[in-house]
Amino acid sequence: MAKHVLVTGGAGYIGSHACKVLAAAGYVPVSYDSLVTGWREAVKFGPFEQGELADRRALDAVFARWQPVAVMHFAALSQVGEAMADPGLYWRHNVLSSLTLIEATLAAGCRNFVFSSTCATYGDHDGVLLDEDTAQVPLNAYGASKLAIEHMLRDFGAAQGLQSVIFRYFNVAGADPEAELGEFHRPETHLVPLLLEAIDGRRAELTLHGTDYPTRDGTCVRDYVHVMDLAEAHLLGLQWLEAGRGSRVFCLGSGTGFSVREVIEAARGVTNRPVPVTHGPRRAGDAVSLVSGSARAMAELGWRPTRSTMPAMITDAWRWMQSGHYES
Repeated sequence: MAKHVLVTGGAGYIGSHACKVLAAAGYVPVSYDSLVTGWREAVKFGPFEQGELADRRALDAVFARWQPVAVMHFAALSQVGEAMADPGLYWRHNVLSSLTLIEATLAAGCRNFVFSSTCATYGDHDGVLLDEDTAQVPLNAYGASKLAIEHMLRDFGAAQGLQSVIFRYFNVAGADPEAELGEFHRPETHLVPLLLEAIDGRRAELTLHGTDYPTRDGTCVRDYVHVMDLAEAHLLGLQWLEAGRGSRVFCLGSGTGFSVREVIEAARGVTNRPVPVTHGPRRAGDAVSLVSGSARAMAELGWRPTRSTMPAMITDAWRWMQSGHYES
């Protein structure tokens, strides 16, 4: 009998890649997405249910129809600038909607929940290798909303037996190596696709915000994980829960990080094209270096981020940019 997994945000960047990995492992991913930021064309590996997370009646119907063995929760607003300007939007959409989802999950008798959280729950820990025990002091409503959902999962676990695996990570890059799926935001805000759009002539240039940071080359250092490595971690988290190993938190990161200049140079090397760059001032609130480790995920889940080198992430993202996009 097929095992269905409800994937919220399954039409989005990370969620759609998770669906591909789930399908390859023999599960049937059921994508639940409002299509506000997701793309219908990204749903290729299982059924699609369009709906809002806040719609309890719709969620109850989806749970009754598919009887999923687990939920993978990716759906969220995730723009830090937007969260700073409109915190109510993030508390309402991310937190209240997730509460509705958790209650619907439990009402349907489902007890396995994989949550895509964020290292933004940690706040500003410059130069520290983050792990699962690092103090969580979020600086904005995005990080705070994700932390609130983590707390909800803990409380529902204690009260009603909900088992959860929580993943915290920073930047996601790359694309499905077969170019069936990729990163496609409108508007685009992430470094790698912005950089490749500049190389491809789709935008005039890439603005490098700050070149005088105390790093190896003067630019900020950030952690990046390949989207397929990330999707595979979520599959391992699901299998962890199915094995009855209980609730757990895992960080997913490179352990070293990449500077902005290193990302630019990797793109230059992969594409063999010049990179139009202009220098701008530092952005308020940008930390010098934010990097996460993943020792626990490697030791306990057996996770191996084999694609999370910058050349590999750029190569896959570039292949997708040259051959794929979504229209609706």
